Amino acid sequence: MDEDHYRNRIYEKYASVVQGTGALFDTRDAARRGPAYQYYLREWLPGSKDAAILDAACGGGGVLHFLKACGYRNLSGVDISREQVKLARQVVPKVFEGNLLSFLEEHVGIYDLITGLDIVEHMKKDEALRFLDFCYAALKPSGRLILQTPNAESPMAGAVRYGDFTHEICFTAHSLSNLMQLSGFKEIETREQLPVPYGYSFFSTMRFALWRCLRLLVKGWNIIETGQPGSGIYTRVFLISGVKQL
Repeated sequence: MDEDHYRNRIYEKYASVVQGTGALFDTRDAARRGPAYQYYLREWLPGSKDAAILDAACGGGGVLHFLKACGYRNLSGVDISREQVKLARQVVPKVFEGNLLSFLEEHVGIYDLITGLDIVEHMKKDEALRFLDFCYAALKPSGRLILQTPNAESPMAGAVRYGDFTHEICFTAHSLSNLMQLSGFKEIETREQLPVPYGYSFFSTMRFALWRCLRLLVKGWNIIETGQPGSGIYTRVFLISGVKQL
């Protein structure tokens, strides 16, 4: 039996069964998430609105919707799930259905930015290394890769790591930074995916204030147990960015 049979079976119904979405793209929900993306991706997005941007494993098109709303015109996506592709094509037309690694391998030196939110954890170890290598090759000089993935250093890591049956691996900010360096990326930055402090909602602002208190406890836990504060990335999910230098 094909060892990826379970993947194919789940991805076939990923939107409808795993994510519980319908056949129509939810514009209202996507717009609501815009301020959060704006905060998390701040200073990482290209200055030119004509920048070539690929959303790798674009899912239902939420990130593409945000980028389109920001005025970016040269947008494309790729995903293996037909249901997800149908949703994302309601946002932008250039969404390709197929294997992400094969797609990246065939598109060398094309993109100014590649985003990959919630994808690298779905890969096996050898696939993750190939993915980072192919992303590096697919970027133009000075191009940027942005990833989002569950955080193995979070006390609640298991809830996200095992919340999706297709998750294969989990990273800390340190381990993923190391792999990105092996692939050639420089200027690597990591960020917590914490509650948005402003521009989202009053409730989110309150959660941000409470999170600042809670993370002191997590930091203290690390210091008490190990003598070190840890990486400073404690949220269940974190973001990481790296640049392909000239």
